[in-house]
Amino acid sequence: MRERTTNNGSCYDRGVHIARRRSARWLLRLVIVTGLVGLGSGLSGLLVSLGLHALEEFAYGYSSGTFLQGLLGTDPWRRVWVLAIAGVVGALGWWALRRWGKPVVSVEQAAGGARMPAVSTLANAALQIVVVGLGASIGREVAPRELGAFLADWITEKAGVTARERRILVACGAGAGLAAVYNVPFGGAVFAVEILLAELSFATALPALATSAIAALVARLVVPTTPLYHLPQFTLTPSLTVWAVIAGPVIGGAAIGFVALARLAGDHRPSGWTILVVMPVVFTVIGLAAVAFPAILGNGRSLGQIAFDGVSPLLIIATLFFLKIGSTSATIWAGAAGGTLTPSLAIGAAFGASTGILWNQLWPGSPIAAFAFIAAAAFLASSMRAPLTAIVLMIEFTNQGPALLIPTMLAVAGSVAVTSLLRRRRLTGAA
Repeated sequence: MRERTTNNGSCYDRGVHIARRRSARWLLRLVIVTGLVGLGSGLSGLLVSLGLHALEEFAYGYSSGTFLQGLLGTDPWRRVWVLAIAGVVGALGWWALRRWGKPVVSVEQAAGGARMPAVSTLANAALQIVVVGLGASIGREVAPRELGAFLADWITEKAGVTARERRILVACGAGAGLAAVYNVPFGGAVFAVEILLAELSFATALPALATSAIAALVARLVVPTTPLYHLPQFTLTPSLTVWAVIAGPVIGGAAIGFVALARLAGDHRPSGWTILVVMPVVFTVIGLAAVAFPAILGNGRSLGQIAFDGVSPLLIIATLFFLKIGSTSATIWAGAAGGTLTPSLAIGAAFGASTGILWNQLWPGSPIAAFAFIAAAAFLASSMRAPLTAIVLMIEFTNQGPALLIPTMLAVAGSVAVTSLLRRRRLTGAA
């Protein structure tokens, strides 16, 4: 009887030992794979940043300063023919890709389990880098997200992780790509958890934080560690708080209008050979508009900084607001792939600066840049349907402290509430 008990105890101990070894191997493999995903996403963000800056400087003939400074320092008509070249290159590339390549799998589809074809994914990302580097009015963040997700897809396939682990790491790779190219480690992690995974747990948060931190650290070899936008530190005023409560719902309506316009443009983009005509013509027209208003070119950083500077007249800011909406929507309609994150931020900032100038006539005393910051966060929150991501990104983009958190949160809440209500009414009406 004692011998049987001893044998059973030995078997139990041996089983526990084997289970612990398997658990340790699983954990070690997951740690290594997570680290590789972060490293790969960081390298992809690094290469995207190098490529974009090299193209911008070559196309517009400058070697220092911001993109807008480079535009202002060159012949205004150069913007026209550079945009025309971007239209030709983009049209030929996307026409060939959509004719002969496999369908491009989006980051959202990949995070849902779809596989990303190598050639189509890499070609699509390369074309985005080229046209944005040449000045196309569209966001640059999709390319590093796609590359980060693609590398995570490839790494997890080789590592043999489970389907759920793969989906989590693909989303984390996309967020890490965003973190790398903009130096927003926390924003990249929150983006993956809130938008792509829509699940806050240890299983999603830990790899998201780790991959984005690693990617941002790697990309810092070339990506500046200074904030993307330069703003002074603010102090909270009653005027800002009241304006945020009133403006938030209005910003939500404007954001959902922009999203609907961009979606409509994407749904009606040219199919087949017609892109070879439409994209060069549209890009050339945008280049002509940029002769007088160069800030509409690029991913939106130029317009965002103008709004944050808060020194331009109301008429200029309002004009740039509408021109950026039109140029970005037209770029999407012409058939270009790309993002709307930084264009949305710029449009929101321009809205905030414009309305802030008017509000200060009624209740003076608040800096225009503060209005632009709050509105940019609210517009971004509604356009992405991600309030936490928007607030975190704005803080990391500008290195702002907690002074504006209260009015920003109020504006974001009002904006997202209106957006959700309008979407629900539209869905209910459609049903």
